[in-house]
Amino acid sequence: MSELFIEVDMRLQQLYLWEPFPDGDLLIRQYPVSTAANGAGEQNGSYCTPRGRHRIAEKIGAGAPLCAAFKSREPTGEIWTPELDAENPGRDWILTRILWLDGLEPGRNKGGTVDTHNRYIYIHGTHEEHRIGTTASHGCIRMRNVDVAELFDLVKVGTEVRIS
Repeated sequence: MSELFIEVDMRLQQLYLWEPFPDGDLLIRQYPVSTAANGAGEQNGSYCTPRGRHRIAEKIGAGAPLCAAFKSREPTGEIWTPELDAENPGRDWILTRILWLDGLEPGRNKGGTVDTHNRYIYIHGTHEEHRIGTTASHGCIRMRNVDVAELFDLVKVGTEVRIS
């Protein structure tokens, strides 16, 4: 099998998993996502989703249950519930799986004040699944928990992610 790649279309709020072929790429999966409420941008502190070419630098959460909570990329032992959410108002839940992105374009999304990895930009599950398909994140690419678990198993560290 050739090297799969991910494309995130911020305008359509969709993530596509492609398998490249010389005569045209084959769509393997398509998922609705939620990118940044603040739109596109690369600056540290902007709460925007960074554009350009990235790669999956780390995969975190293999085997964790759906809705398992993470803080600083470590499992907290919590499983998200509406009750737990009510006890933690305003918490930006990182759930189920984390695909930590690293920019591939120096000066655009790698290095200095535009470094995707240093900004902790992930593809991850969310507690706000009802907002998937709209711009709602703080910069990350949010997915439904069942979808991010499936995607996690289909890709590997090093998979290219193109965000436009």
